[in-house]
Amino acid sequence: MEEWAASELENVDLGDARRNKRLKRLVEDLASQPSCSVPQACGDVASTSAAYDLWNSPYFQPSDIHNGHIASTIKRIKKHSVILAIQDTTNIDLTHHPRTSGLGHLDHRKTFGLKVHSTLTTTTCGVPLGIMNQQVWARDVENLGIAKKRRKRQTKEKESQRWLDSLKQTQTLVPNNIQVITLADSEADIFDLFSQKRPESSHLLIRGTHNRKVDHTAEYLHQAINQTSVCGTVTVEVKRNPERPARQAKLTLKFTTLDIQVPLHHIAKKQLEPVKLQVVLASEENPPTGVKAISWLLLTTMPINDFDSAVQCVKWYTSRWLIERYHYVLKSGCGIEKLQLETAKRINMALATYSIVAWRLLWLTYEARFNPDIPCTNVLETHEWQSLCATINRNPIPPQKPPSLKEAVYMIAKLGGFLCRKGDGNPGVKTIWRGLRRLHDIAQTWKLIKFKT
Repeated sequence: MEEWAASELENVDLGDARRNKRLKRLVEDLASQPSCSVPQACGDVASTSAAYDLWNSPYFQPSDIHNGHIASTIKRIKKHSVILAIQDTTNIDLTHHPRTSGLGHLDHRKTFGLKVHSTLTTTTCGVPLGIMNQQVWARDVENLGIAKKRRKRQTKEKESQRWLDSLKQTQTLVPNNIQVITLADSEADIFDLFSQKRPESSHLLIRGTHNRKVDHTAEYLHQAINQTSVCGTVTVEVKRNPERPARQAKLTLKFTTLDIQVPLHHIAKKQLEPVKLQVVLASEENPPTGVKAISWLLLTTMPINDFDSAVQCVKWYTSRWLIERYHYVLKSGCGIEKLQLETAKRINMALATYSIVAWRLLWLTYEARFNPDIPCTNVLETHEWQSLCATINRNPIPPQKPPSLKEAVYMIAKLGGFLCRKGDGNPGVKTIWRGLRRLHDIAQTWKLIKFKT
């Protein structure tokens, strides 16, 4: 963990070498024990006080923490020709911390906290590469108004602007020779997002929701795509969530190209032109009993000339759920909502720090699945993998050769409660963060005993 934290944040600049060193140490401590409280992870009073002082520092901003991680993310991105940039918004609910100042309303007048909009970059296979952008704000009560009031304002005056700002930053930071596919759910179905000027290497893949007016005899988007002929079927893996188990779904595909007309209520209607988009409808005709059928209406700027390109869009869209897993790790694994800090500024500083830790956990989970044969020494230090093997194998003499990354992650997950039965599949991020907490204590004890010996 120590070597990783130093490498990941080698370009961080908080204005002082001592602050840079403190941040690296803090990220190392939190990554080793992600589900622990700050005092537990830091280990002593001095380190805990230093962590809280760092988050209260007036000499740098949360963006300075993010920038160190972004620099390393760009290095990872440069190894790929195509990447996915997944955007989503979540709530940091701090209603149960009434003494924290600077909070705003969430989705209800009686709930308080911070809104967080993240952009997670991944490979096309779904291995997280890093957080490219993270916007945090406290919502004013005026922004809880009804839709008719919001329509009277320009996009730049609304929270919807976050989608455009995140897209702009991604396009600015990622080299032009790398193709970036921006993914988002139906909340990003915003005409201004589609009408933005983009470089040729930047494309959008958004789940549509509005029944927009189009250049078709059917006049409207939903009716037009439904009248299109079926081009084939594809089977995709639907990941589990709190509302449904994981399963395989057979989807029927339709696709066409349409000119999306400027919305009638748009405040800048006279200055805008229709936007040409490719539309893909993926529908599940025979879902399991009691399960809601999948129906994905996808709007994209990518060219779709045949069935294979439509399938590619659908499969890429299945990676969108990774941003939900990232926010889940941030809140449930790292416990960001449990932090009892006095101000929203401190919460924001802590959030910037934990965002790196949450990405690391998610990366470890999927790196082990897609690159299982690389040695675990890329992730674990010698005393960590040796103590891990000795504990799992119940043999005080560790193997001479370190295990593969997949084998090591399975062992870590076993420490966290993963049973590794035939039908259990791959370990999830929850058992991994639990296992890392136990591994930290085991490895420290192992190191102490070996050192004394």
